[in-house]
Amino acid sequence: MKVGYFQLNPKFGEIEENVKYVLEKLSEVEADLVVLPELFNTGYQFVSKDEVTQLSEDVPGGFTTQCLVSLCNQRDFYVVAGLAEKANHAYFNSAILVGPEGLIGLYRKTHLFAEEKTFFEPGDTGFKVFDIGPAKVGLMVCFDWLFPESARSLALNGADIICHSANLVLPYCPDAMVTRCLENHVFAVTANRIGFEERGGKKRLTYIGKSEIVSPEGEILLRAGDDNEELAIFEIDPALARNKQVNRYNNIFSDRRPDLYVC
Repeated sequence: MKVGYFQLNPKFGEIEENVKYVLEKLSEVEADLVVLPELFNTGYQFVSKDEVTQLSEDVPGGFTTQCLVSLCNQRDFYVVAGLAEKANHAYFNSAILVGPEGLIGLYRKTHLFAEEKTFFEPGDTGFKVFDIGPAKVGLMVCFDWLFPESARSLALNGADIICHSANLVLPYCPDAMVTRCLENHVFAVTANRIGFEERGGKKRLTYIGKSEIVSPEGEILLRAGDDNEELAIFEIDPALARNKQVNRYNNIFSDRRPDLYVC
């Protein structure tokens, strides 16, 4: 199975331009699954709730989702993408999984970071896993990485691959995802962005890049640079994530002691 990420620098508020650019790039790629960054179509640094309202879209009826579904139908692959979702009168920092058959999954970010709490509602979907044939995939968005329960929940629900859309500004995540993969014995594809945003008199946000694909053994299979656009694909065997044995005596899941854990 060929999986990958597209690390790029979207222009804030330019949804049609950002989406068109991604469509052009992905129309040439040979892959089964590609992950795009968090809020790839809008940019990240909102300065008002009005901007969130104007730039959020319905799922699945919105422009971005429909464009990605059309692309997947033409190319016969799957895409995970982060966007601002409008649902009735609520707004979520969300990720979608789309394929040739349309919208397959929707995830709303559980752990909001910093000022996101003033713009978005906390996610209410939980950590669901979706079967796309060659693999079962789960979705996380950016700051979810800091909470081990995020990846563990997806792994317990059967995920072979964690698709992680991100706009990382802190330096810790790329190395932390090695641990997340190792402790759950899953693959992960983190798609981050590059560049910076400095809007409305706010502090500059500089995005660290370093998108990556990590194996169930914690091996970094691919890692992008910190300031370059990169569309990268790597071939994996998702079945490798289904063996949770560490050795003949230890199993990552059956050795758990949830009766002793603090919840």
